[in-house]
Amino acid sequence: MRHVAGAAGPPPQAYDADVVILALGRTDETIAAIHSALAQQQVTRHVFVVDQGSRPEDLARLAAAVGSREDATLVSLDANYGVAGGRNRGIALGHGQVIAAIDNDAEFAESCSLARLVATLKDRGVAAVACRIVLYDTGEDDMSSWGYPIGLLPYAAECFDVATFVGAGHAIRRASWDACGGYDEALFFCWEELDFCLRAIARGWRIRYCGDIAVRHKVSAEGRVRWSGERWRYFVRNRLYIERKWGASWFVLAPRCAGYLIRGARNGLLRQTLRALPAAMRLSATLPMKRLPENALAYLRENDGAYRGARWREALRLLPG
Repeated sequence: MRHVAGAAGPPPQAYDADVVILALGRTDETIAAIHSALAQQQVTRHVFVVDQGSRPEDLARLAAAVGSREDATLVSLDANYGVAGGRNRGIALGHGQVIAAIDNDAEFAESCSLARLVATLKDRGVAAVACRIVLYDTGEDDMSSWGYPIGLLPYAAECFDVATFVGAGHAIRRASWDACGGYDEALFFCWEELDFCLRAIARGWRIRYCGDIAVRHKVSAEGRVRWSGERWRYFVRNRLYIERKWGASWFVLAPRCAGYLIRGARNGLLRQTLRALPAAMRLSATLPMKRLPENALAYLRENDGAYRGARWREALRLLPG
């Protein structure tokens, strides 16, 4: 890890929040995301920009955006560690009581958004807060970032407990982050938020969706892992891997596997699906199997499973997604 611009690190004294922004391509959007984080008011915070392989000219532009500020730090990693690994490294640089993150094609909707996230996490029972993700141009809900049962969509402007959060805009209590061990870097990309949340829920914490705290998402195509490429493979592989973490046998997972094969075939992604299934088997081969405690299962039934069909609840063991 190489320091590029800004402060060498966060202030030594206690402060409210770290804001972590990953950078790789789409430089204009990333600079706008940095400015959005730096504009947050009514809160003490430090902004960490973690570059994972931008071109030298783009890295220079990010360095200019951060400049010599004392409340922001730009670092460059030696490789692309994915969303999970990149955020782990950025989070480790700070010591704020809250860890917030937005995608590098997203912006906080208001200058008080971070302060409101911090205030929500004063409820010690809450491990993480999910923001409402809306389209930058229209303010309508970004359906590509709706990570909850479709039955909850009519309540998108309200607040309620959920099973996971969407990485495009969220905040995590650092105490819960430390207790749960951060993101599983084996996931690289996709479902790392669910994996973390299940561990938090198993420890008795709640995940809170706040529809009154919004992040505006530009849904940039540049730099995305496309559904026609690796994205679908990570989606399938990682989802099965998480199920295996919590003790699901391959027999129990057979309906889900069949569903992924059918969906992949219908969308021209059969080859990616066929690559994902053995990859999930290899990734989970040496996992120590655990079971979600009853309190966690009850939480998932109440806050996720109740909004899905009976077939899902029976076949997929009450895990969301």
